[in-house]
Amino acid sequence: MSTLPDIQQAIVRACETLHKASQVSDTARLDAELLLAFVLEKDRTWLYTWSDKVLTLAQWQQYQALIAERAIGQPVAYLTGFREFWGLELKVSPDTLIPRPDTETLVETALSLPVDAGASIADLGTGTGAIALALASEQPGWSVTACDYQTGAVQLAEQNRTRLGLNNVRVVQSDWCQALPEHHFDLIVSNPPYIEANDPHLQQGDVRFEPLSALTSGVDGLDDIRRICLQVKRCLKDQGWLLLEHGCDQAYAVQKIMLTEGFTQVRSVQDLAGKDRITLGCHLSANQ
Repeated sequence: MSTLPDIQQAIVRACETLHKASQVSDTARLDAELLLAFVLEKDRTWLYTWSDKVLTLAQWQQYQALIAERAIGQPVAYLTGFREFWGLELKVSPDTLIPRPDTETLVETALSLPVDAGASIADLGTGTGAIALALASEQPGWSVTACDYQTGAVQLAEQNRTRLGLNNVRVVQSDWCQALPEHHFDLIVSNPPYIEANDPHLQQGDVRFEPLSALTSGVDGLDDIRRICLQVKRCLKDQGWLLLEHGCDQAYAVQKIMLTEGFTQVRSVQDLAGKDRITLGCHLSANQ
């Protein structure tokens, strides 16, 4: 038998390594398959079809190096450089958060609103561009502005926009709404930082490797949400909508902030796990 493993053997060895690492043991098999598929430049289905194919020395060495990185907690998305979101393959980097399935609830909610086919949309704190690009792919008639304060995020979002050929998206650098025009947008969406500064979860799992500035927002996690709710009133059209993602225990607090800022029809939406994840409200200029 060759000293080099075949695909099935390589995955088994990788799982053994990952199971010893408590930070990733619950996703060991999936992680092992995703990383090997990346090394072989194939999809996961191909791994099962050709499970007896022996790896080359270079492939085995590359795979072992990636598994070692994953064993210490490095996110799979940062190791491969890509993450799928809303069916779109997005380039990711340590400059931004890794897009998560929960955030697809924000996209679904935005698409369900009574917004015209030629509407203007803004995505605040766009990161990889995931939300903006998902909305633009579903609504080609929408004019979408994706903005972020961080230069690295702006560059990454523009790369993803270019790769996907979504010409109805414009990527700009902006500290929330500061660089955006007044009374221009029918809908503004955001997945802002909302974790409390001293939350112990920041020392666990993938978030240990993600940018802290994109995760935390003051003592109660709501500082940026307060800023957004205040700033967007200048940028939204009359009866324009604001949608915010937040922590599962923050819905009541976010509703209260929106109501205080004069938003109407304020309500929260649950994600696939049944947890409050999105809060939205309608802006009426007469309430300012």
